Amino acid sequence: MLTIVKPFVIAPVYQHTKTEIMKSVHLFTAVLSLVILFTACQKNNDNTTRDEKETELTQQSDDQAKFSSDVDLVADDLNGVLESSNALLGRGTNTTATICNATVVIDSISNPRTITITYNGPDCTGLRTRTGTVVASMPSSMRWKDAGATLTVTITNLKITRVADGKFITINGSTTHTNVTGGRLRDLPTQGSIVHTINSNNMTVKFDSSAQQRSWSIAKKRTFSYNNGVVITTTGNHTIGANTNVAEWGTNRFGNTFVTSIEQPLVVTQSCNFRLTAGQVKHELLARNLTVTFGLNAGGAAITCPGNNPYYMKLVWTGPNGQSYTVIRPY
Repeated sequence: MLTIVKPFVIAPVYQHTKTEIMKSVHLFTAVLSLVILFTACQKNNDNTTRDEKETELTQQSDDQAKFSSDVDLVADDLNGVLESSNALLGRGTNTTATICNATVVIDSISNPRTITITYNGPDCTGLRTRTGTVVASMPSSMRWKDAGATLTVTITNLKITRVADGKFITINGSTTHTNVTGGRLRDLPTQGSIVHTINSNNMTVKFDSSAQQRSWSIAKKRTFSYNNGVVITTTGNHTIGANTNVAEWGTNRFGNTFVTSIEQPLVVTQSCNFRLTAGQVKHELLARNLTVTFGLNAGGAAITCPGNNPYYMKLVWTGPNGQSYTVIRPY
């Protein structure tokens, strides 16, 4: 059976619904993107002129934030489609899901079964516009709720433009999504944690109007759990030499290699209004390393949920004079 859905809408399926889970992931990636972009705008506190290597560091922080959040949002869209389809997920009742300004075609009869998403406008947040196609395939013998179930996801000319400044990236390549533990996100309140991974070794990225393609690889583990609401924990899942917990690596827009590690798990919690409550990211193998720590108070100490007050992040880097610099800012 070939199903065409436009637009694609999903309804609540459990207490603290799947829609809320997907909302939490979208908020998490949006916050992370804004936070890392903020780090890219920081200037050194010394009086030296920022050199080309420092420019590369800040630009790479921004590029990595855009790429990481955009790939995660595609995964979230696919999770929404999978959770809505009885044939693809396995048991349960068909529902509907929401992917703003996209056409979704589900082929649940062929082997492999496929999901085709064609993006053609702004996403639901209004923070970005997307054009391009994503096709996910899964053997007909598999159901996404089964442990070890995998999706092969092919991304073709996916152009994501940030509305705030008009900057964009264009992504091509394929990723493998695995439901490591098995299970349905709709059942989180009763079944315990669910682990998904995202891996790729052949992604290519173009930045803005550049004709040059750069290589990019991914190895992430995303753990969905339930503790007074949904908790989503993201870690790096790869090792390169002495660099562990690597989430992304490859060649940046300047033609230089890079490694991005999640030094401490990035945690978003529903009980704190789907906010990024803890974690640390580190960019390595560039001219200088940059570390960003989340979930702090104004003094730089870890805190519990601050309610409506801001969390703070601590940025630490080493300047051209070898001196370490620290900046603490709200997010």
